[in-house]
Amino acid sequence: MHLLSKFDEVAATRRQLSQGGIDPTDVEMEQMISATEAVIRGRRTILAGTNNYLGLTFDPECIAAGQAALETEGTGTTGSRMANGNYHSHRALELELAQFYGVNDAMVFSTGYSANIGTLTALLAPGDCVMLDADAHASLYDGCRMSGADVYRFKHNDVESLDNRLRRLEDRASRTLIITEGLYSILGDHAPLAEFAEVKRRYGAFLFVDEAHSLGIYGDHGRGLAEEAGVEADVDFIVGTFSKSLGSTGGFCVSHHDVVKLFRYASRPYIFTASPCPSVIATTRVALRLLQQRPELRERLWRNARSLYEGLAGLGLTLGPDMSPVVGVRFADRDQALGVWHQLLDAGVYTNLIAPPASPDGSSLLRVSTSAAHTASQVDEIVTAFSVVLAG
Repeated sequence: MHLLSKFDEVAATRRQLSQGGIDPTDVEMEQMISATEAVIRGRRTILAGTNNYLGLTFDPECIAAGQAALETEGTGTTGSRMANGNYHSHRALELELAQFYGVNDAMVFSTGYSANIGTLTALLAPGDCVMLDADAHASLYDGCRMSGADVYRFKHNDVESLDNRLRRLEDRASRTLIITEGLYSILGDHAPLAEFAEVKRRYGAFLFVDEAHSLGIYGDHGRGLAEEAGVEADVDFIVGTFSKSLGSTGGFCVSHHDVVKLFRYASRPYIFTASPCPSVIATTRVALRLLQQRPELRERLWRNARSLYEGLAGLGLTLGPDMSPVVGVRFADRDQALGVWHQLLDAGVYTNLIAPPASPDGSSLLRVSTSAAHTASQVDEIVTAFSVVLAG
């Protein structure tokens, strides 16, 4: 054994994934055609495996804002916010996010991953406790581990499991942060936030919700699942990303607690990472405005989501428990899932292969997602491709 021996197993997995001629984890979009189509292996392909929920990546207003920022503010900041990369536009976006959520302040990070890491390591310390949903994103696990807090997992979306574990903490409950996501990105299921909020109130704990995949999708104003569930006042910290519904990159934290203003002095990813490029901030600000001004985007998204879910369910496939813009299609094992993935790509439909250890419960599945930019005929084509492939 030597330093590099650990990669032998990784290499074996890569060889297995590449047996069909293309590795599902390394697909190249040779040419982007639109928010819903790309050229892959020389073929025009429907993209049914993105997080582009509102379809804003090719929106003319967003593109124009990014181009204007390049002209006036340059290509990058070349430094962190605390050193030399703090632009007026960064602060403007934070204030716009705070206004959107109805809170006093917000904090913007360079990526969604660093938003979770940066918020949790600033918020938590040794001696604190975390109640973490078992299916939470890797960035949430990493942030909790790096914080030094005592981490306890509760069963995925299980209110009774959360209640039982909090009860055992007794007087430590007031130093406990409950962490859940809004919409889960693999199976498309969502958290029972109203019930979690009730448990949080009963024990005097704090509630943290990652709305990365639910921003722009849920709620009358698109603020996410907390708005949809009517528990925004009970959620102490909301973290999200710009790389899903807002079509860019970056992340944020908002809170009605004033301490969020102090995170920037305690969050290492914020302190030591270069701030987002001005063009990225510019497109994000426009996308945030369009999210609020164009509710028809959500309406189109949900119409497509319903059509996709019902169409795949009609084929007898085993799907995730909730109808949402993300549909997890389960298969018996990785070989079957991989085979179907290859056949769908050959049929002109790109999906996401999810296999252990990336899958939440050790299963193998295809993640299929829809967008407000998909046409009804494209959704039909996706369902038809599954039907043809499964028919053999």
